[in-house]
Amino acid sequence: MSDHLFAYLTSTTHGGFLNAPSLEARPGARFVVAGIPWDGSTTNRPGARFGPYQIRRASHMLCDAGHPVFDLSPSELIADLGDLPLPNTSIERMREALMPLARELVCRHHMVWLGGDHSITLPLLRAYRDEVGRPLALVHFDAHCDTWPDHAGEPTGHGTWVYEAVEEGLVDPTLTVQVGIRSAGAPDVRRYIANKGGLIHTAHALRGLDNATELKGVMDGFRARVAAAGAPPVYLSFDIDSLDPAYAPGTGTPEPAGLSTGQALTLLEGWSDLPFIGMDLCEVSPPFDHAELTSNAASTLVWTYISGQAARLARGG
Repeated sequence: MSDHLFAYLTSTTHGGFLNAPSLEARPGARFVVAGIPWDGSTTNRPGARFGPYQIRRASHMLCDAGHPVFDLSPSELIADLGDLPLPNTSIERMREALMPLARELVCRHHMVWLGGDHSITLPLLRAYRDEVGRPLALVHFDAHCDTWPDHAGEPTGHGTWVYEAVEEGLVDPTLTVQVGIRSAGAPDVRRYIANKGGLIHTAHALRGLDNATELKGVMDGFRARVAAAGAPPVYLSFDIDSLDPAYAPGTGTPEPAGLSTGQALTLLEGWSDLPFIGMDLCEVSPPFDHAELTSNAASTLVWTYISGQAARLARGG
């Protein structure tokens, strides 16, 4: 079964994200969406392998994709590769199979990856690091710091990828910002990025800050670091559990008292001028969703990211 064709893989026969055509039909697409339906590292509630399908399905209700903040539609700039056919029982084999596919794509397109649990991000960062030849800056939305040195006794998983990325030199910790962190964890784990010189904006610290004016300090602080470092390439990794379960119940490890969808969108809109080179959105678990709240939030977040980057491209960014 070397082709790894599974029943849950999304086809783009009926339209991909925002009803985008396949990459074969639009080979010169500026932005390419690809699903990575892997949830073999989930420590609590599984189901993120079904995330790419539901995120795409929710995106089909975004009308003509005309974004109300950026006042444009990125539809004509997007192609959808569908879900990558990968092994689904071994994290080592999954990552080994993903790496050459990712390398081939990141050198040609601005990629948007739909997870999948968060263990997919480490091999993606390895591919980007190889492509750009330097450590990346990182924007990381999450309820969890993902800086544990092991994964419940195993060497790697969806809670270790930030730690591994820093240790491998894939990202620059001083150019890393974590947003929404609030889960339990030992102090040295929770503060790992801060201890390495990075920024952490916990969900507790962000309570009551909703609009662009109130969140200006958060946005300006990271933007200034990126500018002072010479505008290195920035990667966005968005774990849907950074949102409060009231906004995103369909996830593997929900944590109360998280971000609102409005807070997250304000930050993505405000940071749209950063030199992003790609993003992933992880941990949408449709079996635990209610009224499609989570997949709708996820599709809107991805749409907002792409629209912001399309606006930056139109400005010559």
